[in-house]
Order: sequence, then structure tokens, then C-alpha cells
Amino acid sequence: MAGPVMNKGRKNIIFILAALSLAGCQTGGPGNETSAVPEGNLVGARIGGDFALTDQTGKTVRWSDFKGKYRLVYFGYTWCPDVCPVDLNKFMAGLKLLEASDPAKAAKIQPIFITVDPERDTPDVIAPYVAAFHPRLIGLTGTPEQIEAVKKDFVVIAGKEGDPAAKSDYLVSHTRTPALFDPDGKPIALVPVDDVLNDDKDSAPPEAVRDFLAAYVR
Repeated sequence: MAGPVMNKGRKNIIFILAALSLAGCQTGGPGNETSAVPEGNLVGARIGGDFALTDQTGKTVRWSDFKGKYRLVYFGYTWCPDVCPVDLNKFMAGLKLLEASDPAKAAKIQPIFITVDPERDTPDVIAPYVAAFHPRLIGLTGTPEQIEAVKKDFVVIAGKEGDPAAKSDYLVSHTRTPALFDPDGKPIALVPVDDVLNDDKDSAPPEAVRDFLAAYVR
């Protein structure tokens, strides 16, 4: 996902963040200041929903299977040349830092990778990919129709660059919407990634991800 693809994704995430933030304003607000847990920018947003996808072992997995767990969800694809592996490495490095400092809290989090490229990302392809980032990272794929439905529910925009009929050697432009969901599957907040989400020129380090997770997970 080189130059123009990444730029397109960055524009999309700004749009989606603004929309979701507006949706989140429907609940919460003044009166919650006494809470020890900060209110996330996705609270009240209509994002997420049940699904039935296939994990890297070939097992059918449903969103409801993660009930009781905080869910750290990222959409991407294994052929992504730069952005996806950088993001995933950062998220998982942050989770590992939390595992070292607060293992009980870290154990409550289930990291999930959902492909936006189901044609190429079969379970056999996803298995070694997710294992390279974290032993607990679950990779999910499905039919194109299943993935389209999940993208819609999770407010993810993605599509092939160039020829939509291409079967190989193509890039996929997609929004970067890493999000944390609560144990009931409700959205909490977007995870800090880079200057788009943090209003900072420098990429957010793994420590920022650790601190983010520590603040919201109870």
C-alpha cells in the first residue's frame, strides 16, 4: 500500500473518525467527569456487529465468541507492503508491554486481524502472518460476501487499486480503523496509530498503545 494508497486511506480515516465522533456525542458528555475511565471517541457509535468468519486454523469464529473480552480489531491484508505490518507490529508491541507491566489486564484483551483481501488471504496464508506479530493474534477471513458485510458493519472502506478483476499483484486501499471494543462488543475508542489519530507529527510508539489499553481496560 504505497504512496497514493496510503494517502487515500488517511483521508478516509479522517472522515470516518469525524463521523464516528459525532455519533459518539449522542451519549455521554458532561456528568461523566467523575468516572475513572475516560470516555472513548467511539462510545455510542454504530460500529461492529455479529459475524461468522474463518480463523487461521480453518475454524468458524463469531463476534459473539469473544463475549467477555476486550477486542482490539484491525482491518488489513497480508500483501500490504508497508502500513499494515507497521501498524500490527506497533499494536502487538504495545500489548506485549502491557503483558509485562499488567499481565492480568492484558489477558482480558483479544487482538483480532480481519482481512480486506479474502481472495488471497486464505487461512493458510493468514496463519504465519499473524503468528509473526503475536501468539494470541487471531486472523479472520471469509468469502468476499462475508467480508463485505463485516466491512459495512465496522465502517471500513476498502477496494482494489486499479483493475477490480485483478487476481494477483494488486494493492488494496483501505481505511485504517484500529478500534477497541468492550467485553459486550460495543466500541470504545480508536487506537492511537500516527499523526492522523494523535495530532502529532511523530508516529505513536508502542508505549502509547500500552497506555491507551491500560486506560480503557478494566
